[in-house]
Amino acid sequence: MPLDPSAIGREGPVHERSWTSKDALLYAVGVGAGLGDPSQELSFTTENSHGVEQQVLPTFGVLLAQARGVSIGEFNPAMLVHAEQEIRLHRVLPVEGTLRAQARVESMEGKRSGALVTSSSTATDADGTPLITTRSSIFIRGEQVESGAPATADDWAQPDREPDWEVTLATRPEQALLYRLNGDRNPLHSDPAFAARAGFERPILHGLCTYGITGRALLQSAMGGDPGQFRAMSGRFSSPVLPGDELTVRIWRHEGGADGAVLFQTLRGDGTVVIDRGRAEVGAPE
Repeated sequence: MPLDPSAIGREGPVHERSWTSKDALLYAVGVGAGLGDPSQELSFTTENSHGVEQQVLPTFGVLLAQARGVSIGEFNPAMLVHAEQEIRLHRVLPVEGTLRAQARVESMEGKRSGALVTSSSTATDADGTPLITTRSSIFIRGEQVESGAPATADDWAQPDREPDWEVTLATRPEQALLYRLNGDRNPLHSDPAFAARAGFERPILHGLCTYGITGRALLQSAMGGDPGQFRAMSGRFSSPVLPGDELTVRIWRHEGGADGAVLFQTLRGDGTVVIDRGRAEVGAPE
């Protein structure tokens, strides 16, 4: 059975998730917080440092908002890659809490070499107050589907000037082994034999780990280190990262865009763009 376009608009079951201070700390270390200088980013990596109140990295919300989806048909999962990710916060994430999340299939779009499937997830507090909205796309190579209305054209363009901020962050050789403890146990990120069958020289880093590292760079620079100024972030995964790679995030104020809008790209040390067409919004969640 191929992909099933009738899945568009279907919603999955409501999923309740709770998290603790420890979960937030593990995520922070999993995306490299404290690497190189453990005295930095203590508000995200510790809960008992003198004079430092624990805070939560905003991109942790991508994991918190994950919910069981609905069947979109049959396909070879080895042909699936994470294509795009967006997060929008409606409030600053608390150190611990409980939420309810529900996923929805938004669209299926046929491409030349496969199909792009986009889903969203909404997460609310137990009382129904909005907390997180996410949108993610997967690309399934070799699959085809009849497209509906064409997607809105993306007018993203790299500014013809030097970035306003440039942040370079390291990754650990064992970064994927740390990050997988947040729940993504795909052996592509840990098993050399599995990675070789997928065409990689060794296990690659989770795309959402690269996304979280990029979020740290945005937070440190354009957002002044304040999670209360992190409203939204989106980007397109364009190339894999190997654990141990150095990542540089180039960030531009979006001239002509909304107040607080920035554009960004994330590059490996060899100059390869690994997250492209990045956008973020600086300002209090709403």
